[in-house]
Amino acid sequence: MSNSETVIDNPLIVAGRELKSRLIVGTGKYKDYPTMQKALEVSGTDVVTVAVRRERLVNDKGESLLDFIDTDKYTILPNTAGCFTADDAIRVARLGREILDQLDNPGKEWVKLEVLADKKTLLPDPIGTLEATRELVKDGFNVLCYTSDDPIMAMKIKEAGAAAVMPAGSPIGSGQGVLNPNAIRIILELLKEGDSTYPVIVDAGVGAASDVVQAMELGADAVLLNTGIAHAKDAVKMARAMYHAINAGRDSYLSGRIPKKLYATASSPWDGVITYIPGE
Repeated sequence: MSNSETVIDNPLIVAGRELKSRLIVGTGKYKDYPTMQKALEVSGTDVVTVAVRRERLVNDKGESLLDFIDTDKYTILPNTAGCFTADDAIRVARLGREILDQLDNPGKEWVKLEVLADKKTLLPDPIGTLEATRELVKDGFNVLCYTSDDPIMAMKIKEAGAAAVMPAGSPIGSGQGVLNPNAIRIILELLKEGDSTYPVIVDAGVGAASDVVQAMELGADAVLLNTGIAHAKDAVKMARAMYHAINAGRDSYLSGRIPKKLYATASSPWDGVITYIPGE
């Protein structure tokens, strides 16, 4: 490929549905619904997650979360956050499907699956996650599955029929970014072997726009985040930063970075350099 050749990006397709944005944004933890609404708008996302179990659809002011989400514009991705058993996650996924079926939202057959091991680390329970994935796939769900950055576990989840695997950059809400980039690289290599379009979405741990860029430069297809925007001092401005970061990271990955070298490489050729000769 010549330096002037333009790389054409392929669209992101998850479970047969083309997504315009590679940024998926959560709806929890904002100081109020209007702030959430504005943050979603400037982020450019077209898929938003709603924690069906944990999220109260009506707050103490009598405001409904769904009144602040344009269900014609956004695909709602029901989230089983807060579930600690496979049975609980399956039940919550089905509840999400019932709610979205009434709204005729395309996310009604989708679920962002989380089966957590404990409340302190919020790390996934691998056995419960696999069990729930298999059952929900049988039940007709398109499962976007949250998991650790263990490549073998990621492979098993894909084999169980998940529509996308979502390895954690770091623990949920920690803001530590991508702690083990090599593990993400291995997951990408293994899961895309023979199927380069299989979606791998980095989920959890994002604290700043630079974390999104790093995830995308590794080759991730998308990034899902919530706390990094919702708990920022200025959530709307951070959402705008994430919008630019997801696009910059993708462009950087597609462009093909220069190799890292131990020593300097001059940006201008040495040939033809004007040399001063004393006495002339």
